Amino acid sequence: MDTQRIETVVIGGGQAGLATGYHLARTGRPFVILDAGERIGDAWRGRWDSLRLFSPARFDGLPGLPYPGPAWSFPTRDEFADYLQAYAAWAELPVRTGAAVRRVSYTNGRYVVETAGDLRYEADNVVVAAGYDRLPKIPAYAGQLAPGITQLHAVDYRNPDQLRDGPVLIVGAGNSGADIALELARTHTVLLSGPHPGQIPWRIESRKARFLTPALFFLFRHLLTVRTPIGRKVRPKVLAHSAPLIRVKSSDLKAAGVRRVARTTGVRDGRPVLADGTVPEVTNVLWCTGFRPDTSWIDLPDAEVFDVDGEPAQRRGVVESQPGLYFVGRLFQYAMASSMIQGVGRDAEFVVRHLAARSVAASVEDGPAAPGSRRPEIVNRPGPEGVSHR
Repeated sequence: MDTQRIETVVIGGGQAGLATGYHLARTGRPFVILDAGERIGDAWRGRWDSLRLFSPARFDGLPGLPYPGPAWSFPTRDEFADYLQAYAAWAELPVRTGAAVRRVSYTNGRYVVETAGDLRYEADNVVVAAGYDRLPKIPAYAGQLAPGITQLHAVDYRNPDQLRDGPVLIVGAGNSGADIALELARTHTVLLSGPHPGQIPWRIESRKARFLTPALFFLFRHLLTVRTPIGRKVRPKVLAHSAPLIRVKSSDLKAAGVRRVARTTGVRDGRPVLADGTVPEVTNVLWCTGFRPDTSWIDLPDAEVFDVDGEPAQRRGVVESQPGLYFVGRLFQYAMASSMIQGVGRDAEFVVRHLAARSVAASVEDGPAAPGSRRPEIVNRPGPEGVSHR
């Protein structure tokens, strides 16, 4: 196995990893970003075809480079993926694609990062900027559904052509479930199963939103934080993935013919059973039931890295009990905005300041750095050409 020595490894080449790379490059510290996709942005390209961001373009830029679309447009998944690819090129970030990380361990005072391609890195610091809650959450009884019922998790859904003719039961009434329900209602009878999560009281694409959305993002960045009483009260709900509907309204679903039904609780004779005892006749089941954590690849002492709830035991991304380990892009890492495109840059900057100070202190202890070991600081550059937008 080929082993390379580098100061910092950033795991994940999405918005959190690229924002971290931007700030690392400005410090001149050596690093590499590892991404599992064949192209930067593939995590976005792999989502359903009609997906659009919930945030307008004016809030969709990463540090140093605004998103190039009209300020109040809502980028598609492919448009934003193209922006991420162009951003990495503009900032000259050292991203290695096709490098899925299969294990992170700690040996002899250094982190060891192993990739699926048999390339291994030894590093002083590791920044986890890829969500580890990526395993589809599907109830155990799903395996009891009749073979004639097509079932998909939202992570595998792309478009209506994947489904059979006939009714669809969507299990999970959050944003993904509601968005997909509205799309499928054009071609299928749709039952939306689960409690109503509530909804924001305005249209995100309306003129009214141009005044309310900036105020909302200010709230997300500055008031809903771990330092404020209201932020600490809201945080458990966010971590439980309890969020109101953002784009789709209940009236939209009703007008499209989507029928709300009770929670799905099990299977009887190969068919789904609802909490009210109803057994709907459906030919498709779509699980919009979220994801669960996969920490198997982080081979570090759980007591040092995670808290009792399985969340990283971090303060603003710094794992103090495991020096040199950092997280960026986690849900409510510091604020409501932490996992949002317009919020990752601030958290990344905080993490990089801590990491750089630690690295400088270690360099002083070890003696002067070798000539040429620092990367040149990135300064303002013209925006990239060829980023698609509407």
